[in-house]
Amino acid sequence: MAVLSSARLLTTSRLRLWELVVCKRRTWLSLSVQRCYTSDTSKSSADHLERYKELQRYFKRRLTATYHKFSNIPDHSAVCGHHHVYFVEGDGIYRVDKRQSEPEQVLNLGQVSGQEEKSGVDNEERKPRFHWTVQRIRLSPQEKHLAATLKTNHSEELRCVVVRLGQINSPSPDPPHLVFTLDKVFSFEWVTDEVLFYTTLEDLRCSRVFRLDLTSNGSRITSVYEETHPDVFVEVVLSRNRQILTINCNSRTSSEVLLIDTTSHLKPFLVQPRQQDLLYHVEHWRRWLIILANTGPGQEYQVVQAPLSEPSMVSWVTLFTPGPGTAVKDMDVVGDHCVLVARTPAGELVLIVVSLTHPKEAYTVQLPSWTCAINPKKPDMADQRRLFEFLISSPVHSPVPYCLYPEDGLLLSGTKDGSSPENQGNYTTTRLEAYNQDGTLVPITLFHTVPVEGLKQAPLLAHVYGAYGRDLNMEFSPEKRLLLEKGWAMAYCHIRGGGERGLSWQRQARVEGKQKGVEDLQACLGHLFSLGVSSPSLTALTACSAGAVPVGALCNKHPHMMRAVTLQAPFLDVLGTMEDPSLPLTLEDREEWGDPVGNPKHRLTVSSYCPLHNITPQCYPSILLTAYSGDTRVPLAGVLKYTEQLKNAIHTYITMKPKSECEPAPNIVLNIQSGANHLGPEDFELMLEEEALRLSFLYTELGLDPPQPSRKRKR
Repeated sequence: MAVLSSARLLTTSRLRLWELVVCKRRTWLSLSVQRCYTSDTSKSSADHLERYKELQRYFKRRLTATYHKFSNIPDHSAVCGHHHVYFVEGDGIYRVDKRQSEPEQVLNLGQVSGQEEKSGVDNEERKPRFHWTVQRIRLSPQEKHLAATLKTNHSEELRCVVVRLGQINSPSPDPPHLVFTLDKVFSFEWVTDEVLFYTTLEDLRCSRVFRLDLTSNGSRITSVYEETHPDVFVEVVLSRNRQILTINCNSRTSSEVLLIDTTSHLKPFLVQPRQQDLLYHVEHWRRWLIILANTGPGQEYQVVQAPLSEPSMVSWVTLFTPGPGTAVKDMDVVGDHCVLVARTPAGELVLIVVSLTHPKEAYTVQLPSWTCAINPKKPDMADQRRLFEFLISSPVHSPVPYCLYPEDGLLLSGTKDGSSPENQGNYTTTRLEAYNQDGTLVPITLFHTVPVEGLKQAPLLAHVYGAYGRDLNMEFSPEKRLLLEKGWAMAYCHIRGGGERGLSWQRQARVEGKQKGVEDLQACLGHLFSLGVSSPSLTALTACSAGAVPVGALCNKHPHMMRAVTLQAPFLDVLGTMEDPSLPLTLEDREEWGDPVGNPKHRLTVSSYCPLHNITPQCYPSILLTAYSGDTRVPLAGVLKYTEQLKNAIHTYITMKPKSECEPAPNIVLNIQSGANHLGPEDFELMLEEEALRLSFLYTELGLDPPQPSRKRKR
């Protein structure tokens, strides 16, 4: 899956796009500076860090071994052309022909110039601070050119490089060589071997589409489209059959799509003009458009069809409407079938196959009950087979390849039993529902190794997000697998504001409904405790970015429901951020959080739950905040202000109580990674250090015995 593409995401937004990769495994390179703040003023920052150092070293070794164990799990990173397979290896992009000859380097990342070269910094100083990593690769239709976006360790802006691959079948083909570079490119697609369409990212906003023409005389760039609405994000995506290029213009609550027919002309034409609360996403089949639109009952997604010649809404004809409670998450057109990824009312992921020639003959394909994430594969350029390839995984189950033949419903696994060797553990996936005080049932996914009734003494790590209509990330994570093997229970609380139960699930907890997400989280924890799963003294919460809002709000309201909290790139100053229109995401985010400047009711609502503005003197849980100095999405100033106010509130609380009633002061730790942006460090070693610190913090603050290293039996 191209993690930076929102083509497959049904609620696109720039924040959501980038947050998808916050918790994913990456290849990293940056520098780290750790600063520590503690509520115990008798300790210095250095002394406080030492509290975790020994365990941190242990967990780094364990994490290294765990990641090494899963280093060969299947993924979709290789790109298959007509003649070669392209892959990323260390210092560049390589290809190997289908006769398995020796790999040939297509692009050397060391030869791509960077901004440091313009600054006059000498090479020795530059090397550890600047490094390119490959984000996405696209091949032109006949494999004459390759385009790839590269990211540096200190910026979200991408550079696109274009490589001429040469005439494959010529008697003496030219070696690949770099012919063009483009800065600030976000999405890009080839429509012919000489024409590349792309969007640019400026101040976290994509608003313009350009066309690059490569000719024998050089190159030419022309502007194709410019979006004027400040809350709309634009990207280009090629249809699965490569015959239609879509220009997707999405805000949080509306869509507008333009099409370019790559087989006839390259002028864009509009599908359906923007309407408030209308979301739609377009695929192509023969001379028809297959559209996923929220025109179904309750403004949920359904599949409609329209002729390519008359694409507007008046021509839309319903092909398939999912049953009540079933939420469509994704759509692909494979041959003469539409394949939908959907979540059932019970919370399980399934595939729904709709025949485009006989739409009433839709059928459902069941997947293993532990499936929590589906990662579709982009079809190969030369692959004309009518099959749908994908990976399934869960936080504790490593990816397993599957392929579906929609014509006959045949589902095949890459392994005999639908699992990989690493998955042969006693891992149980239990789906629960918690009653909120307003009667809403809130889904919980629980992972454990012993029966639920045996989890009373188990430490619990609860994961939260609940914003932007995005499902909680539940792809495989080796560190989650490690904790489960150490006897932890893992709960994923699918609170409102996310998308687990469809578009209405987000709408209920947007703007003035934000407090519902906090109440949902409280209900989830209470339900787990009532079932005998762990206890508040053994419970920790973890969240990233906007997920810090419900967690921080719950810490203010019910701090005794958890013992420890870890937050990554945390959004904690909602009120201050939304009051500042100069910040890059404020205008767009008003559809999610409201407008506290222009709407007094919104201001009252935000003020009621904002984590920073509701800190009071009381005994808080211990909190580890990991922030990044280069984060342009969540200003570091808000995290610093939150940390300082929290320390002061705890100090006030402690000094107010008699010594005989004093509880141990919680530890408030702020770990600032220098040079990293909202996505965290790019260097793999630094990522391991960051994760090892989190695990050390959890074990220490929950008062758990340090894990004992396994001893090898002597022969």
